[in-house]
Formats: sequence, C-alpha cells, structure tokens
Amino acid sequence: MVKVAIYPPNSLILADLIERKGHTPLVLQKQIRQKIKDPEIDSPPMNITEEDPINGLKYAAIEVPSGVRGRMSIIGPLIDEAEAAIIVDGAPYGFGCIGCARTNELSIFLLRNRDIPVLEVTYPTNQDETYLMVNEINDFVDSLEESGEE
Repeated sequence: MVKVAIYPPNSLILADLIERKGHTPLVLQKQIRQKIKDPEIDSPPMNITEEDPINGLKYAAIEVPSGVRGRMSIIGPLIDEAEAAIIVDGAPYGFGCIGCARTNELSIFLLRNRDIPVLEVTYPTNQDETYLMVNEINDFVDSLEESGEE
C-alpha cells in the first residue's frame, strides 16, 4: 500500500480512485476531521490552534500571508508523508480547490521537488479525455504496486 498525495488535496474523486486501488489517499478531509474532533479547539469553525501557523513556518517563510502558513500547516505534513503524488492541472473549483493560488503553487512546487513518483494530468474537458485521465491514473497506481513488490 502506497500513500498518495493528491492535488487538489480535497478532491473526493481522486481520493476514491486511490482507495479503490487499495492505497491511502493523503487528503485534507481526514486532516480537517482530526482538527474538528480535537478537544483543544474551542471554536470548531476556526479549526486552528496557536501552533498551526508556527508549524506552517516549516513550509513557508514568515513574510508570506498567514493564511498560506495556516494552510501549509495542514497540507505540508501530507506532502512530507507522500510516497507518490497525482497532480491535476486546470481543475475547476468543484473538483476540489482550496482557493488560495499561493498555497497551490507552493504545494505543487514541494510535490514536484520530492523524490517520489509524480503523475501530472490535465483536467478533462470531455468524456474521452475523462476516460484517458482515469486510465492514466489507474496505470500510474498499478505501476506503484509493481515497483513496491520488487
């Protein structure tokens, strides 16, 4: 089983594809769920502790907006944990966007610079491209299984 970072990190579609292949998708939903259930957080809509922006400093300099550091405190550990990654370029908001261009750029940069297998695909615009994208993802994930067995 391989831990696969997906980008956009909150794409339920990609998470489902990865889980169906028996791997672990590294997604925001699981991280946020832990934060919501954490008794340390008094106001769940905030979903943040005093340590989160400090932890984000590992991934983003002090000069970047605090929102980027806050997001990176959640996304950064997923990137660190990843054994492989799938990045979908040009995805619309409904596919799973975190809504912060600087966080997106930083996260993709960090994923590309890790020494892990990375598949980059373009968001499909029609049914044929959708089939091709899903097949590419399945082939990539199957190749992870094969390389892990060696």
